[in-house]
Amino acid sequence: MSKTADYSSETGPATVAKNAGVEQASREVTVLGLETSCDETAASVVRLSADGAATVLSSVVHSQIDDHAAYGGVVPEIAARSHVEMIAGVASRAMAEAGLAYPALDAVAATAGPGLVGGVMVGLSFGKAAALARGLPFVAVNHLEGHAVSARLGERVEYPFLLLLVSGGHCQLLEVRGIGDMSRLGTTIDDAAGEAFDKIAKAMGLGYPGGPALEKLAASGDGSRFDLPRALLGRKDCDFSFSGLKTAASRLAQTCETDQDRADVADAVQNAIARQLSERSERAMKAYAERHEHRLFVVAGGVAANRTVRATLEATAAKHGFGFLAPPMAYCTDNAAMIALAGAERLQLGLVSDIDTAPRPRWPLDEARALADPVHPTGRKGAKA
Repeated sequence: MSKTADYSSETGPATVAKNAGVEQASREVTVLGLETSCDETAASVVRLSADGAATVLSSVVHSQIDDHAAYGGVVPEIAARSHVEMIAGVASRAMAEAGLAYPALDAVAATAGPGLVGGVMVGLSFGKAAALARGLPFVAVNHLEGHAVSARLGERVEYPFLLLLVSGGHCQLLEVRGIGDMSRLGTTIDDAAGEAFDKIAKAMGLGYPGGPALEKLAASGDGSRFDLPRALLGRKDCDFSFSGLKTAASRLAQTCETDQDRADVADAVQNAIARQLSERSERAMKAYAERHEHRLFVVAGGVAANRTVRATLEATAAKHGFGFLAPPMAYCTDNAAMIALAGAERLQLGLVSDIDTAPRPRWPLDEARALADPVHPTGRKGAKA
């Protein structure tokens, strides 16, 4: 019998890996991944070889940007309805582009959280149904774990490595020793970096999505005109805080009189965010280097697509003797290839999920640390980070 995934129920897996009882890592696996945690409906087929090389056979992403633009942000109900309408077609297209039929798959993987629970339920339910109908194992995947392994979609990456996961909803530094084996070194105590980008862009009237719009505007700006606050300077840990920056920048934006003023503010904001990410990552690198000779710094998540952030962090890594790696641009923002890969890595370890696995709006990668040392209050939805 294959092992139960570490977040499955105690009744045992309702789906069983092919060749149960055989060492899964000794063979190639092909997995269909599904992602519906926010405002992208995505499906992808990834093949993971026995030696750990990942090949993306297809990656289809349906964006809902036009659906949410008028509201300046994601509307959960609209997002969930769009996922319902699109999931079957997106999955069918991913299978067609991969040139495969379901019998060629070894498993179906789907995001089970964290995220907007209405959307998570859509992809999770579709994935369970597809697995049951075809007699395939089902693997529930933590969306953040997908981001954590996403750099492995571009090239082979050996564990362990130091990870900065920086997106619209999350900002964390983690020691990644393997799939399902990660320790939190630092996290945001309030807002995430991506949220700061988006909220400040909204205050500047840049529309949705705000992060890319702010980056484009900043290209013609001179941020040295403005001195924005630096958070948590007295603390020696690796935690982040962006709420003060968000408030100060939003107020500053209200004083802008010209297009150049707005560009200068955008550049100042971008530099301030990159600086804080760099400062906290530098602390984590020093701690990580004391425990590991293999020094690789991976940056993943939607904010990893920002070129200024990438360049700043790459320079910081080089300064401390770390190799630097970020996923290909196509796999920085939400996608299903990272979910398929995380599912494939779990499958090779014999980890499959119960068919009654529930969607989780909150799901920390280091759940033990989140419960023992909570940065945010633990509510009925669980620990946040």
